[in-house]
Amino acid sequence: MTAAPRRPQPQGFRPAWRRLGPVLLAPALLTLPGPLRADVLQEREQRSHPVWSAGGMVAVQEPLAAAAGAELLREGGNAVDAAIGTAFALAVTHPQAGNLGGGGFLVLWLPGASPARARGCLPDDQGPASAVGNAENPELRIGRGTAVAVNFRETAPAAARADLFVGPEGTVDRALATGSLLSTAVPGSVAGLVLAQRCYGRLPLQQVLRPAIALAETGFPVSRVLAEDLRRARPRLEADPTARALFLAADRPGARLRQGALALTLRRIAEQGDRGFYAGPTAEAITGLMRRGGGLITLQDLERYRAQLVRPLAGRFRGSTVLVPPPPSSAVTILQLLAVLEPMPLASLGANGAESLHRMAEAMNLAYRDRNALLGDPDQVAIPLARMLAPAYVAAMRRSLDLQRHRPAAQVQQGPPPLPESEDTIHLSTADRQGGLVALTTTLNFPFGNGIAVPGAGFLLNNEMDDFTAQLGSANAFGLVQGASNAIAPGRRPLSSMSPTLVFHADGRPWFATGSPGGSRILTTVLQVLLNRIEHGLNLAGAVAAPRIHAQLLPDRLFFEEGLSPDTRRLLEVKGHQLVRSSAMGAANSVEITADGSLGVVDPRKAEGLAIGE
Repeated sequence: MTAAPRRPQPQGFRPAWRRLGPVLLAPALLTLPGPLRADVLQEREQRSHPVWSAGGMVAVQEPLAAAAGAELLREGGNAVDAAIGTAFALAVTHPQAGNLGGGGFLVLWLPGASPARARGCLPDDQGPASAVGNAENPELRIGRGTAVAVNFRETAPAAARADLFVGPEGTVDRALATGSLLSTAVPGSVAGLVLAQRCYGRLPLQQVLRPAIALAETGFPVSRVLAEDLRRARPRLEADPTARALFLAADRPGARLRQGALALTLRRIAEQGDRGFYAGPTAEAITGLMRRGGGLITLQDLERYRAQLVRPLAGRFRGSTVLVPPPPSSAVTILQLLAVLEPMPLASLGANGAESLHRMAEAMNLAYRDRNALLGDPDQVAIPLARMLAPAYVAAMRRSLDLQRHRPAAQVQQGPPPLPESEDTIHLSTADRQGGLVALTTTLNFPFGNGIAVPGAGFLLNNEMDDFTAQLGSANAFGLVQGASNAIAPGRRPLSSMSPTLVFHADGRPWFATGSPGGSRILTTVLQVLLNRIEHGLNLAGAVAAPRIHAQLLPDRLFFEEGLSPDTRRLLEVKGHQLVRSSAMGAANSVEITADGSLGVVDPRKAEGLAIGE
């Protein structure tokens, strides 16, 4: 990891995303000039250390995209510009999950007055209409600034139906649900990123997309991680002639990956905004592929798609305010878990102690019960958010916990175990020198989506339709057995675990931004980062690096990462938990605002991560 103080640009200066060249960036902590701050001295007492910058910060697991975002900060952009520029760069450099053909969520906070109303993004006082179709003001005033969330989750095509993936034998056809054009929902990434940047960014959109366009046109050296992921995905990518031609000739470290068609698509977006994607040549390329391959998305589906500015959900924990996106994100589960756990003495029980982990795991099982049964798209189904977070209901959940023994998921048919975690989702966090924060999570669902690329447009498509309830009682690819509220329906957005999160001090000052990939494990990953930082007092690096657990009711297992002591595991087994060793969970790339700059941490579970300062 590297951080660089702001400096003049010498003649012949090349942007960071060019200067990085073919070098593989290993984590490093550079010595910065000036006197040591008290909090820096305290940081030295902990074994993990975040990167510090006097200005802004970008934290993401792909170095070239991080450098693109940091360059936009140097050019005068704010945290929103940096986040959107980084996300578009990821669509080039991280095709496993960075995307134009997927969707996601974003939560932002900017100091001072909001620019969105003057830009036509919010309803005026004369009526409910607005540029994004919101009937009420989605902004939330926190401290001396404004917060808002952006929902750019994909939608089911108009021709979708509840039994879309149920085969002749009455069971879910997994190949159709994950590897066909039927698995593709209407993409939301471009609409959401452009909306956030137009309403809250500072730079012209063309400037924000310039690094991504350059990376696509000139190419970049394939990293070891990308090469390995391409080799693992080769059977799926080989099945599609466009994907095979785009990626498999460059599936070795050091090979140069140029993406001319993607550069043209990005140029259309830079010049025309989201119309450059949802209409014209790109839209025609998508729908032409759908007609030829039996997919459902039409030009009308693309024209009707809208990203939404939505009001974040706010919770309190130990005096801090926690902001998350509302459904169809299931991040309300994080707020529910914090409310259940707050009265418990987790700090005195010890971070990752058996008693603390037992309480967390039992609470996780109850919260996933509610998530799977109650949540869905709020535009189409009634969601009892108020009840889920009501003090009386939360207290009843807490009383139902057995502090001595694990309560098995009795009378509930056990679902299959979750698939090993993949690079299907990516999270980034940014901060600017004014204290602005952005947390952004985006996904294709599976690594490289459904493995099908759009001819002439250069990007892969999602398989997000699998996130719906394909059949009551059947688990999806992440082992989640979900309810009727998340059934497939035309225009509906599937329930998501993506949970970009912002945290504020008790007095309203911005504190830190976090989030993670990881499928159904996103919620528990974010929860543990929050508990480690707020409850246990670990610095940001320690909070992200600490070992994690995961429980989701079904399957009735407690998954754990490397790092839990044998004694702790034995004590949990005595309490009745069936423990399963897991691969690394999540990638909680996070940033934090300090009195004299910002801190950045890329999850050490990702070998290529980079936190880079302004």
